[in-house]
Amino acid sequence: MDIFGEIERVMVVTPHPDDAEIGCGGTIAKLTSAGKEVIYIVATSGDRGGRDTDMSQEYLNNKRKEEQEEAASILGVKNIIHLGFSDGNLEDDHPFRSALVYNIRLYKPDILLTTDPFRKSFYIHRDHRIAGLVSLDAVFPYARDRLHYPEHIEDGLSGHNVEEIYFWGSEEPDTFVDITETVEQKANAVMAHRSQMQDWIDRVGGREKFIERMKKVKPDDFIKEGFRCYGMRKMMKTHDEN
Repeated sequence: MDIFGEIERVMVVTPHPDDAEIGCGGTIAKLTSAGKEVIYIVATSGDRGGRDTDMSQEYLNNKRKEEQEEAASILGVKNIIHLGFSDGNLEDDHPFRSALVYNIRLYKPDILLTTDPFRKSFYIHRDHRIAGLVSLDAVFPYARDRLHYPEHIEDGLSGHNVEEIYFWGSEEPDTFVDITETVEQKANAVMAHRSQMQDWIDRVGGREKFIERMKKVKPDDFIKEGFRCYGMRKMMKTHDEN
């Protein structure tokens, strides 16, 4: 299903390096292949995401940035902004919200993709909750209403309306994207995060088995990524239908 219509620019707010590839890598590849501009905002460095004792924070900080650059390149993403917050330390506060509002006003995305902060029945990393919540607030009302963060206006920016947010990892998705043609691209991007994924890839039997798992779907179904849509465009459509 084509959920993106006439949009030209998409912002992806990912809590850690690897979350965007795992959550919506196939959709991102589909967007870039259609000529859409995709901007990554990587909130944290992922510097505490190592399970092996020989992975220091300094090592992870550098390694995961390299892996994110490689993964994004595989998906066709050219513009990556690393905010540099420490893993596990995202807060619903002025520095993070201001950084998101600034980049929304700078790049003017039509839609924004990020993690669903409202999961109920399964554990979710705290950074994922904060990233989703602060993204929602940054989109509305902060990025739109110019008197929030007036220092951005002094820098020559203006308020910007993001039409919709699409939350990945939702327990109640209402929108699905067919990624049959980009699933291998997604798998390759996920596998670029070797510091996080190599042990798991080895456990399932290597690269080919990993890709097979990602392709496995129910009979007569298609390989898809699900999102929960939230935003003005959808609400206006629902209003018109009623």
